[in-house]
Amino acid sequence: MPDELNYVDWFRHSSPYINAHRGKTFVILIPGEAIECAHFSSIIHDLALLDSLGIRLVLVQGARPQIGRILSNRRLPSRVEDDYRVTPQDQLLDIIQASAAVRVQLEAQLSMGLSNTPMDGARLKVCSGNYVIARPLGVVDGIDYGHTGEVRRIDSEAIFRLLEDDNMVLLPHLGFSPTGEVFNLKSEEVALQAAIQLKADKLVIYSEEEGIFKSDGELYSELLTKDADVILKEKKLSTITHAALDACVQAVRQGVPRAHLISYNENGGLLRELFSREGSGTMIDEDSYEQLRPANIDDVGGMMALLTPLEEKGVLVRRSRELLENEVDRFIVIERDGAIVACAALYPFEQEHSGELACLAVSPDYRGSNRGERLLKGIEQAAKVLNLSTLFLLTTRTAHWFIERGFSETTLNSLPSKKQALYNYQRNSKIFSKAL
Repeated sequence: MPDELNYVDWFRHSSPYINAHRGKTFVILIPGEAIECAHFSSIIHDLALLDSLGIRLVLVQGARPQIGRILSNRRLPSRVEDDYRVTPQDQLLDIIQASAAVRVQLEAQLSMGLSNTPMDGARLKVCSGNYVIARPLGVVDGIDYGHTGEVRRIDSEAIFRLLEDDNMVLLPHLGFSPTGEVFNLKSEEVALQAAIQLKADKLVIYSEEEGIFKSDGELYSELLTKDADVILKEKKLSTITHAALDACVQAVRQGVPRAHLISYNENGGLLRELFSREGSGTMIDEDSYEQLRPANIDDVGGMMALLTPLEEKGVLVRRSRELLENEVDRFIVIERDGAIVACAALYPFEQEHSGELACLAVSPDYRGSNRGERLLKGIEQAAKVLNLSTLFLLTTRTAHWFIERGFSETTLNSLPSKKQALYNYQRNSKIFSKAL
């Protein structure tokens, strides 16, 4: 029963994401390594689920290990320069063969409809074709890259028509030229250009790692492009991860709202990343998708969800919904993907040039990431705008947290007279203040 309740709770909390993603266009890169991983069938099931939820999917396939294997079996040299595979004329057919085998494998898996499986009744329509127009990379620094190319453009108009007809579009890492030639392309570049030219809502790239990690081993759940630039310049990532992160950064910088790195080794990683607040990988964004802002009347429900548990424990004074609605303009909140995860209030006493910090609360799921400090700074800034010189608070349980942030214990007599008259001697709250 607990597992069933957890599933019900997760499903309910995923509904805002289901509504937000419906009708959106996602470009998803599936590298050749993912096709050979233990969770490949689960990835297919997850893609089918996204399609059933009304998400328009453009899949980009890679085939690096498959190409490497076929060249090795034929004892042909495999040369990579500046992250591009050199494609001589005598290897082109082998590369086409490897790519075609991967495409057929993907299409076969997406065509499944067995009873008692997640694919039952899916009836996915998958289209592939000459939608990637390419040109030769040419000779760079004296190296002739042969039939290695770069994306010239994506036939976005044709792809849009297919998506509007409820088709899933599959793009290989091969491109075609107006002269009838075939070029071997970097799958990351195909995914990047598809996301940009289709004005996709998301670029998702499967990789071996869960995402990008900090120096202490902690996973970045969100990574701003300016911070990603620093990581890319350090050149400590593997070649494949570096290419994936670089594609994500370029996509976001060129208009794709968000890009995601997730692991093909994690069962259900795509669903967790798209339909839960915590995610499973690293999301790359131009600006933080956590917003600190003034509260409005629509936030009251979320604020009550934060405050009520603390009120029941006696940490905070009880406030009715009506009171919160009347005083909502006193609050600031942190919003994360449409959910209120933290809040705080400022009650000014302008005659005394003083203000009360109240109702500082952070959701238990989001503590430990400096959100409390962000709220405190936000309140301090708001107090300064009102020309207040002192900030005070009453607390029964969190004295040390405020002491560590510059507050000092003071007496009841130091409070504004109106606040002194309202002091609850039964709660016996300690009083702290801080000069601004």
